[in-house]
Amino acid sequence: MSQSGARRIKRAIFVDVSSIRFQTQDEVDHFTRFALLKDYIENKEQELTDYNEGLANEVDSEVNRRRLTNAGTFRAYAYNYLKNHPKIHKGMTLIVRQLDPGPEGLPLEIYCFTNTTEWAAYEDIQSDIFDHLLAIVPEFGLRLYQKPAGSDLANLKEEPLRGV
Repeated sequence: MSQSGARRIKRAIFVDVSSIRFQTQDEVDHFTRFALLKDYIENKEQELTDYNEGLANEVDSEVNRRRLTNAGTFRAYAYNYLKNHPKIHKGMTLIVRQLDPGPEGLPLEIYCFTNTTEWAAYEDIQSDIFDHLLAIVPEFGLRLYQKPAGSDLANLKEEPLRGV
C-alpha cells in the first residue's frame, strides 16, 4: 500500500433482482444525455444492431433480440464514474462486475484503488463514491436490496394481505 501510493476499495452494491429489466427506447434516449454514458450507449447500440441484423427473420421476435438492460447500463455508468473520478488511481485495476446472485440480490462489485493511502481521506473518498452510486440507482429503474426493517414490517400491519 505504501509503495503503490494507493488503497483498495472492494465493496458491492446489492440490486433487487426483480427490478432488472430491458430498457425501452425512451430510456435509452434518456441515457444518451448522461455524459458518462453517451459513448457506451452509442457503442452498445451499434453492437446490438449488428448482432440483431444477423438473426435474419428471427429478429422480429423480441425474445430473440439482444437489448440493453438497466443493470448493464448502471454498471457502465458506475465504471465510467469511477474512471473519471479524480481520487481514483488511474494506473491500477478498475472493475465493476456482477457477482453471483443470491438471497440478497445481485451484487455489483466495485473494485478500484484510491490515489491516497491516508485512512481518513480514503474513507471519505469511498463514502462519497457510494453515496453517489446509491443515490443514482433509482434513475436506472433499479431498486437496492435491503433486508426487511422494522418499518417494513410495521407497514404490513397497516396494509392487510390481499387474497387472505
